[in-house]
Amino acid sequence: MISGVALRTLAFAGTLAVFTASAAEVTINNTAINLAKNAQPVDTPKNPAAIAQIPKDFHFIHPGEFTVAVDGATSPPLTVVADDNKTLIGSEPDIARLIADSLGLKLRIVPTSWDDWPLGVSSGKYDAAISNITVTRERKKKFDFVTYRKDLLAFYVKKSSKIKAINRPADIAGLKIIVGSGTNQEAILLAWDKENRSHGLAPFTPVYTQDGASETLDLQSGRADAYFGPHVLGAWKAANGGHLRFAGAVDGGWPKAAHIGVTLKKGSGLTRAIQTAINGTIANGDYQKVLDRWGEGLEGIPAAEINPPGLGD
Repeated sequence: MISGVALRTLAFAGTLAVFTASAAEVTINNTAINLAKNAQPVDTPKNPAAIAQIPKDFHFIHPGEFTVAVDGATSPPLTVVADDNKTLIGSEPDIARLIADSLGLKLRIVPTSWDDWPLGVSSGKYDAAISNITVTRERKKKFDFVTYRKDLLAFYVKKSSKIKAINRPADIAGLKIIVGSGTNQEAILLAWDKENRSHGLAPFTPVYTQDGASETLDLQSGRADAYFGPHVLGAWKAANGGHLRFAGAVDGGWPKAAHIGVTLKKGSGLTRAIQTAINGTIANGDYQKVLDRWGEGLEGIPAAEINPPGLGD
C-alpha cells in the first residue's frame, strides 16, 4: 500500500511522475485522484442473494478465495503498483474486491499479461479475468461475460500535432497509429481502413509497441501520429506529463456501444452470482464510489448484464 511517509517514483508512458502521500494526486475527467487515499480498499458487505447463486458444485481454484487475473503491467488508473512493488491497486482490483466481498470470499489477485488471460481462464487457472476485456462476438464463443463498465476508446496525439480531431474513418487515412494487437480497438481501425480503401483513401499504418515508454517515444519522435486505446489510460498519460492531447473518442463496439466484462470460463455457472454481486454494489453505492475515485465515473453502467451484444454482433 502507499504509506503515509512513502516517496515513490512511478514510470508512466515514459515519463517519471513523483508522488508522495500528500502530492500523489492526478486530475482526470475533472476528478482528483489521490493514490495514497485510493490505496485503502473499498469494502462492501456480503450479498446473501449472490452467495446463494453460487452453484453447489462450483469449486473455486483456491477454496474460500476469488482468484482473479489482472493486468500486471502498470496501466493506471486500471492498475497501479503500490509502494511495496508488488501489490496492485487501481479500478480493476477494486472491482474484483467488490465481487469477492459480495460473494463472501477473500480476494486473490494474480498479475498476468494480456496474452495469458485467455488460456488461464479457459484452463481453470483463474476463476475470472478482470483486465479491461471488451465483450465481443468472437470472445463470447469461448467465454462468458458479466459487464461492469462502458468501453470508451480515445485517440491521443502529441500536444504540438497538427491533427485537430479523429472521430471518423476518413480521419485515420494515411496516419500511423499506435494500437494494441488483438484488441477491439485494432478491429475498429481495420474496419475503418477497409472502408477508407473502398473510397480510394490512403491506408493507415498500425504501430505495435511493447510498453508505454515506447508509445510516448514514438509519438514525440513522429514515428507515430496518434495513440488509440482505452480513454482512461490516455487521459492518465496526458495528466502525467506525457505531453499528449485528446483528439477524439469512439464507443468500444463501434458503431454500437460496448462494455467491459468480468470474463469467465464458458459454462462455469458463476455468471448469475457475479451479476447479482455487481448489481448489489451498484445499488448500495460502492460501485460508483470505486469508479469515481479513479476518474471513471462517466463509464458507469446502470446494471450488470450477462453476455450482451458486443463488438461484431
